This record gives sequence, C-alpha cells and structure tokens, in this order.
Amino acid sequence: MIPFPASDFIVGGVFLLAVATTAAGALIAALSTRIIRSVAGLALCSIGLAGLFYFLGSPFLALMEILIYVGAVCVTIVFAIMLAEPDEPAPEARSSRTVLWGGLALAVSALIFWSLWRLGAQGHWTPPAARVTDGSVKAIGISLLTTYSMAFELISLLLLVAIMGALVVARSGRAKA
Repeated sequence: MIPFPASDFIVGGVFLLAVATTAAGALIAALSTRIIRSVAGLALCSIGLAGLFYFLGSPFLALMEILIYVGAVCVTIVFAIMLAEPDEPAPEARSSRTVLWGGLALAVSALIFWSLWRLGAQGHWTPPAARVTDGSVKAIGISLLTTYSMAFELISLLLLVAIMGALVVARSGRAKA
C-alpha cells in the first residue's frame, strides 16, 4: 500500500468544501421562497465557485468572481429589494403541479449531467495547442483585450443588464404617489 501524504487529504478536503459550498448555495438560491435568502444563496454559490477557480490555478478569476457576482450583482439585487415595497405576499402552498414540474426539471437536469459526464469521460479529446503564458494579470489583460475581447464585452453587457433589471424591479415595486 502506497502511503499518501497528509497534504493530499487536506487539499482534497478543502476542494470538497468548495464543492459543497457551491452546491449548498445553488440549492438555497433555487429552493428558497424568500428573495433575500435566494440572494444569500447566490452569494454563497459564487464564493464556492471562486474557491473552485482558485483550485484550477486561477486566483485572478476567483477574485473577479467575488468582486463581480458577490460585490456587484448580489449587492445590486439587495439594493433593489431595499427599494421595493415591504409588502411581501405569503408563500403559496405547493401544488401537485409544482411538484410535477420540479420532478420533470430534475429528470432533465440528471439526463443532461449524465450526457455531459459520459461525453467528457468517454470522448476522444485532442490536446489543445500549447500556449506559453505565465498566468500573470498582464497576460490575462492582453488575452481579454485581444483573443477574448468578445467574451469580455458580453460580460460587461451582462452586468449592465443585471443592474438595469435590479433598478426596474426596485422602481416597479414602489407605489406611485
């Protein structure tokens, strides 16, 4: 039996903690009936994703995940909630139709997950061409403004739409005086 160093167990444990944080945050965001709890779940999920990005060797993306999603999107949604009217209708009881749609969504999600896992595990993938980058912020900035400029612009549009959506939700919640 080959002994494993204790550091492998610690790294594996921290990785599993990041995965569990991501999954727990996603479940809280999706299953909560109160919007503020859903936002907290989204923030928790984003923090878990930042941990996973860090384990993938990209501390810059981990920091950007926290700054953009927790620091901007979640705070904007909380700002919209604070501007909205405090009258919140009571949560409705779950009907059999809701359970049916939830079961169908779970089945479709499981099918998609299984299909992607099978494709990833059994597919014959050619290795990508080796790029020589040092992973510094300067190299990331050059890549964002040359190779990945379209994706960079789409992310900025996504943030703009998120901010505008939060403002629309906040504005429509106020009573017209």
